[in-house]
Amino acid sequence: MIYCGIDWAERTHDVALVNETGELLAKRHITDDAAGYQLLLDLLAEYGDTEENPIPVAIETSRGLLVAVLRTGKRKVFAINPMAAARYRDRHSVSRKKSDPGDALVLANILRTDIHAHRPLPDDSDLGRAIAVLARAQQDATWNRQQISNQLRSLLREYYPAALDAFATWTNGLCRPEAREVLKTAPTPTRAVKLSRAQIQAALKRAGRKRGIEAEADRLREIFRADWAHQPLLVEDALGKQMLALLVQLEAACTAADDLAAAVEEAFPRHPDAEVLLSFPGLGIQLAARILAEIGDDHTRFADARGLKAYAGASPITRASGKKSSITRRWVKNDRLNHAGYLWAFASLRPSAGANAHYRRRRETGDWHAAAQRNLFNRMLGQLYHCLQDHELFDEQTAFPTELTAAA
Repeated sequence: MIYCGIDWAERTHDVALVNETGELLAKRHITDDAAGYQLLLDLLAEYGDTEENPIPVAIETSRGLLVAVLRTGKRKVFAINPMAAARYRDRHSVSRKKSDPGDALVLANILRTDIHAHRPLPDDSDLGRAIAVLARAQQDATWNRQQISNQLRSLLREYYPAALDAFATWTNGLCRPEAREVLKTAPTPTRAVKLSRAQIQAALKRAGRKRGIEAEADRLREIFRADWAHQPLLVEDALGKQMLALLVQLEAACTAADDLAAAVEEAFPRHPDAEVLLSFPGLGIQLAARILAEIGDDHTRFADARGLKAYAGASPITRASGKKSSITRRWVKNDRLNHAGYLWAFASLRPSAGANAHYRRRRETGDWHAAAQRNLFNRMLGQLYHCLQDHELFDEQTAFPTELTAAA
């Protein structure tokens, strides 16, 4: 057996090959371009890498062109956590010395000694990986939009509370096109007071509003003309310019989130697992795409449902030493999947009577809201694992038989 370890960097990579006895067979320093990738493939082929018997590779990342080149064919690529690699390095030397060729050798030896303890990258389909890219990008855009919205809200509190009061009744508040258009028309409270009814109506129409324009314009005009405290005029104008700069960023974030959401809605329904995921209560296209993006469509990735629950951070972890024992929630987990699971559990309470009864029972036994949500996510994740393995749709009576009867 031959094992390969790669210490990757931005411009160059170090490669090491060892045999089953730990002997260093070869080491190379390659560049991060097509020529370097070809040199790596030629080196692997020189030491017996074939389509039927590929050489396993260990590397500290799961992304990038280098990983894409290595994943061609049946080759197993192991993404080793950098913290785990650092602990392995201490097994052979306690002087804390470090070098890039040495790190490549450490990664190769990790596979040689403990390949059974590490999991190769899943064999996801191209469509599944494409959905993962879009779903994660849409999730990042949503988080970025909320962050900029919070910054804008904090700024408006300093000099323009009338705007916050005017948009408080709207869903999504400052992220709505009407709010952004009104703020562009009147970036300061002094200018908002001078707005006419026709100007406000024109701003609402430019934002795409179709109904209730006259009533909404009257409401906004009344709020803007109420008695509010004001900053000095020069300070107010400066804050207005700062707000317009933030508004440009918010516009870009909202556009990116909407465009990526449309891309997810186009790609996700074409996946074979989409029907199963969408059959679960609380899962729409966006949230189901995020779940699929993190668990993948390689159904052999997790040995059982327990592995998936641990990966998502839904199952608790036990720490026992001597006479002391504690059960706590997991801190090391897939944060994206855990976040999507929290939203999933919360959204399932209304459409699923069984999920709602399960949540209520956990609260009655003393769980806080987050703990009850996590327990519900843990249960539904096990059901999802079963349904994906057998390609079965969610059935409320099968999933929550006792709870459904009690709720009825």
